[in-house]
Amino acid sequence: MMCLLIGSEAFPSTMSDRRTQSGGQVRANRIIARAQCQEHAKSTQFSSVSAKFLRSLKQRFRAPVNYQLSRLIQMTDACHLHCRNLRGSSAQGIGMQDQSQSVLANRTDHSADSSLAEMLRAEVCSSSELSFLMEAHDGLSAAIAERAGFKGLWASGLSIACSLGYRDVNEASWSQLADVIERIVDATQLPVLVDGDGGFGNFNNARLLARTLHQRGAAGVALEDSCFPKTNSFVGDRRPLADINEFSGRLRAVKDAVFEDFVLLARIEALIDGKGMNEAVMRAHAYADAGADAILIHSRRSSAGEILALARAWQNKLPVVIVPTKYYRTSASVYRDARIFTVIWANHSMRAAIAAMRQTCHRIITEENTGSIEPGIATLDEVFELPGHDELARAEARYLPGRRGDSFHSETAAIP
Repeated sequence: MMCLLIGSEAFPSTMSDRRTQSGGQVRANRIIARAQCQEHAKSTQFSSVSAKFLRSLKQRFRAPVNYQLSRLIQMTDACHLHCRNLRGSSAQGIGMQDQSQSVLANRTDHSADSSLAEMLRAEVCSSSELSFLMEAHDGLSAAIAERAGFKGLWASGLSIACSLGYRDVNEASWSQLADVIERIVDATQLPVLVDGDGGFGNFNNARLLARTLHQRGAAGVALEDSCFPKTNSFVGDRRPLADINEFSGRLRAVKDAVFEDFVLLARIEALIDGKGMNEAVMRAHAYADAGADAILIHSRRSSAGEILALARAWQNKLPVVIVPTKYYRTSASVYRDARIFTVIWANHSMRAAIAAMRQTCHRIITEENTGSIEPGIATLDEVFELPGHDELARAEARYLPGRRGDSFHSETAAIP
């Protein structure tokens, strides 16, 4: 049986633990000391959670760890793979069924996949270059963003609510949000960071939401320090902010629920609510101590001045993520100079779609014809190509002997 035991002291709970190498070394050495029976790690009862925690240490301590720990990580990874292969061979029938579903249309089964979280963490928390996340509100917008070249997606609460016909005031339930996230994840290979509003309630709602989003394949979630039900940041003048300790509890609950396979952003609404710089920085410190991987700071001003001032005051104790919806005239070079880590284009696909659909509908009802519209809209071939109908043709050739692989296209070609 695997003898690697990880106690509560292994979890860094304060900013000083994460910011100093000595704190990380102490905890790493404690784990190594408790892993004296590494020879037994090849047991089929090996826990993958231990391996995942060890792999997360370098990220959490933000400093190099010693050779022993690196070697232990390699051993546990190898043991995890060995045990997974054993389990797979003993449950071959179930595995074949799962595989047949996950390879549909060349899509990857993202369930419980830490690689997407690692990709998102690299973009948001570890990248030496300014990174960009593009808004997506359904599978189609996600596929378009991926093909444009974006490396990560922002599942916007505003855009998803709008696409469902709701207002952005928590009218859509978190289960409806999770269903949309599943479609976004299935349509792309990119990591998805979800706008989780305030977590749809207290710590318990927040951790249930995070666990469900993780199961649906999301790579991370951003929680804002608002009260339930939330109000969109750009609607109205004032909104009550959550108590700092209460919201910190939400963050800790999410971290405990999904461990290190999920990126957690703490979104600070203090500037939106006019509380000022000192309040925003105080909240940032508290949320970092609660386990947030990055700080998302929001502003409704038309210039980036207060965002840049906060970045200077914060000094990158955790990565800073921004949403320049209002101060869109600011050049990306300014964010690079300020050492901002990530920019989120939070609602632009949805807004572009609204404008295009409005114009198209107006022209069609006015002209009573689509002749002048056709050159400016997507062709049917593009519509079929985006969700991967070519894969369906190849699958037909493989799984339907005697039937032409292009039967779908030949049948739809006759549609007027």
